[in-house]
Amino acid sequence: MSAINSGEIDLAVVGAGPAGLAAATTAAELGLAVSVFDENATPGGQIYRGIEAVAAKRGADFAVLGDAYRAGESIVRDFRASKAAYAPNTGVWLVQKDRQLGIVRDGKAGMVAARRVLIATGAQERPVPIPGWTLPGVMLAGAAQGLLKSAGMVPAGPVVLAGNGPLLYQLAAQLVAAGVKIAALLETRSERAAALPHLPAALMAGNYLAKGLGLIAAVKRAGVPIRRGVTELRALGCERLEAVEVAAGGRTERIDAALLCLHQGVVANVQLSLAIPLKHEWSAAQRCWRPVVDQWGNSDVEGIAVAGDCAGIGGAEAAAHAGRIAAFEAARALGRIDAAARDTHAASDLAAWRRHLRARPFLDALYPPAQGLVVPADDVPVCRCEEVTAGQVRDAVRQGGTGPNQVKSFTRSGMGPCQGRMCALTVSEVIADALGKPVAEIGTYRIRPPIKPLTVGELAALE
Repeated sequence: MSAINSGEIDLAVVGAGPAGLAAATTAAELGLAVSVFDENATPGGQIYRGIEAVAAKRGADFAVLGDAYRAGESIVRDFRASKAAYAPNTGVWLVQKDRQLGIVRDGKAGMVAARRVLIATGAQERPVPIPGWTLPGVMLAGAAQGLLKSAGMVPAGPVVLAGNGPLLYQLAAQLVAAGVKIAALLETRSERAAALPHLPAALMAGNYLAKGLGLIAAVKRAGVPIRRGVTELRALGCERLEAVEVAAGGRTERIDAALLCLHQGVVANVQLSLAIPLKHEWSAAQRCWRPVVDQWGNSDVEGIAVAGDCAGIGGAEAAAHAGRIAAFEAARALGRIDAAARDTHAASDLAAWRRHLRARPFLDALYPPAQGLVVPADDVPVCRCEEVTAGQVRDAVRQGGTGPNQVKSFTRSGMGPCQGRMCALTVSEVIADALGKPVAEIGTYRIRPPIKPLTVGELAALE
């Protein structure tokens, strides 16, 4: 692996998670000049965050983090051994249709050009706006897991995990293995029958269900209290979180806690693909937007491809296969191999990618986000940056706001530092609910570059 290519870049990869790393390694093996841009300090993305540091301890923490995490060790090792150039601590704030990329690193902004671009920015957690979710001591489950992976940090006081999805039980099992006391695991999942028609296909996808059942069994063996059928959640406290109020089965209960980890699944990270913009579609099953791509990752813009969870949630293993598939297509598009060679090279990855995706309809139907959390009550903040509540969004609709961009101009929702990452889905859902229309008709924010905050000094130093 080398420094950033000083000459022409054949393939610029944005993101160093499983899709980006697998794509870069494969493309470099095929002789392409590859550069990978990633805002993190080390490769691995969110799913394999900090894996090199863990591996350097000779796997001492793998017993806590599990085999699914350890799978990233070989992906990162192969990438490090490749000829792909790597730019860590580098943000990408612009991708143009002519494949010019705006980057920022070490306080300086710059522009680089590539013959082809692969967006592999992965997934992000769905926001979980509940009363009190802005209190210190409340965070998304993925953030807590990131601290565990990158710094070995675990909470000192009792923890409550609330929501649904496989990550909730994975984090619970990891915290239990790390010796953390979990006061309760609160499940908002209510759908079961809807998932059953998809079970046969999921069983053919590999050992996903066995892994999930193993995590649940580990949590139960540890004696973690599990509440199912949760209908309401509220974080309580003055200066910081003190307790969680939960309603289930017609009863309301208060649980003392120092940390509340919320989770309602993950969604495609589409901030960059929306800003280009690429064509997107609403996924009713995953309840999020995703770019429209073919099996090779090609978007509607020539020379720009998307792979991994940012093209639709499929999981880390599927993402790695998608990255390699996109690399074979890049080599074909740039004349390194022909279509027949691409098809031959990609055959096993295409088969594996499709097999992994068979599990998604079952998981999507089993763990839909709870309606009461997707469309919160009036007093709940939905835009944390600008402190805009769901009620203010509804007021904007009553004043004539028919979409997120009008509501943005009325309320400033989506104008803060996160540029709508943490509120876009909720704002669209609230508008759709208020107007009685599908979210697909409502749309989402019009994202404009820079998609990451830049200082005047950084822009002034533009190279």
